[in-house]
Amino acid sequence: MENSTLIHIAIADDEALFRRGMRLIMEDFQDLSVLFEAENGEELLKKIRASDELPDVILLDLKMPVMSGIEAAEVIRREFPSIQIVVISSHVSKAFILNMIEIGASAYLGKNANPDEVVETIRMVREKGFYYNTTVMDVIRENMMGKNQIKPQRAFHVELTSREKEVLQLICAEYNTQEIAEKLYISSRTVEGHRNNLLSKLGCRNTAGLVVYALQSGLVKLD
Repeated sequence: MENSTLIHIAIADDEALFRRGMRLIMEDFQDLSVLFEAENGEELLKKIRASDELPDVILLDLKMPVMSGIEAAEVIRREFPSIQIVVISSHVSKAFILNMIEIGASAYLGKNANPDEVVETIRMVREKGFYYNTTVMDVIRENMMGKNQIKPQRAFHVELTSREKEVLQLICAEYNTQEIAEKLYISSRTVEGHRNNLLSKLGCRNTAGLVVYALQSGLVKLD
């Protein structure tokens, strides 16, 4: 696929064979470029901090020596909020998925995922800010219905305008900025303004967090 927008990627995994495989997959696509690899979270953070160009997306394993992917993700969310995190892990349990969503992961895939799904996930995350497949959405819905569900905490009531609610609904339905603009007959810049207002009002760090908060709070209902 040809794409004028190059997506810069970092790969963090303690298995050299997996990193090499991911790099080879990325090299087949003109819109994907691997900036660097890391074998643990500590090395990943060092390379990010030293890099002249930040990765757009990190393919992140969770269980790594020295510093785990979970620990690294928490630091990345604080220091580099523009970087999207795609978890690729052999641990696809409800607890792991919910934990990474709460931290702010933009997507979660199992290591048995099809290479085409990995590539599509990277593109969707870069374009729309998140991509939760059926497995992840089922976990989110199950958590919403459970007795011990993770509920977003806010110390005050937040009032959203009707337009902000419309934009939020479309974001959760996986429309990108341009698609939302066309659907609501407003400019892309106005859409981004509403998105930023939503992030600020709801106290979310990124689009992925915004979607989860909206679903768990009942602000948005999806079929």
